[in-house]
Amino acid sequence: MNILICGSIAYDTIMVFNDHFKNHILPEKIHILNVAFLVPDMRREFGGCAGNIAYNLQMIGGQPLIMATVGDDYQPYANRLDKLNLAQTHVRPVQNTFTAQAFITTDLTDNQITAFHPGAMNHSHENHVADAKNISLGIIAPDGRDGMVQHAHEFREAGIPFIFDPGQGLPMFDGQELLDFINKADYVAVNDYEGQLLCERTKLALEELAKRVKALVVTKGSEGSIIYADGRQINIPSVKADKLTDPTGCGDAYRAGLLFGIANGMDWQSTGQLGALMGSLKIAHRGGQNHVFTRDEIDQRYFDNFGCRIL
Repeated sequence: MNILICGSIAYDTIMVFNDHFKNHILPEKIHILNVAFLVPDMRREFGGCAGNIAYNLQMIGGQPLIMATVGDDYQPYANRLDKLNLAQTHVRPVQNTFTAQAFITTDLTDNQITAFHPGAMNHSHENHVADAKNISLGIIAPDGRDGMVQHAHEFREAGIPFIFDPGQGLPMFDGQELLDFINKADYVAVNDYEGQLLCERTKLALEELAKRVKALVVTKGSEGSIIYADGRQINIPSVKADKLTDPTGCGDAYRAGLLFGIANGMDWQSTGQLGALMGSLKIAHRGGQNHVFTRDEIDQRYFDNFGCRIL
């Protein structure tokens, strides 16, 4: 059975400014800002939450099915998904648009200035959950606003369990809208900042929100994660990475572990540990999709860290 991943396909263009922004942005002139940064180092990464989650889930041995909207510039990404044998059945081209993309300029102290263009992502509502067949589980990751609302309704109507993962899309929704998502969802996944914002907007504590779903997961970076399930808090330790290179896409890698664990009936401790391991494998590499491991290698890493095998 397939796992339907509703979210973005995106390009990430990362540029490195070999100086410090503070040397070129004058606070007293911020109201008439007009600066240009020479960026001799630039790379383009394949990203987007749906693309990243699917990439990691397939690596573990899951069966991801991407549902996303893309623009006229999609072909390089399409070629990549072909090479990875990731199905594009529900990747919908939208004419006269660009694929969603982020332009990120980073200085020597890792400060970032980012511009994000949603492009075709704003047409995500043109995809429908009912068009996908043999779906056992789904996830709603950050996407176009209308698409996220619609897909939650369609998952619920179809009786397909799903994870609500609002991510950077969370600020688009008010408290009542977020509660509506949670009441439809079976699971919720947020990082610690998003969890705090979720509480502020809904006026409910995490423990209260967790009672509305089967599990609520809060990731906390190097501090590990907490899974609120079955009336208890399950603390998941972080996994030490080979090196700390780039956190981009670590949350997506963790969510792939969640999806695999849920789909295969694993207990919450094991599921969270798999998510933590996937995040640690990702952080040692640049970009969201440049880490390459076999299923056996992941299983061995899990054994090395937790003393048992699960794959």
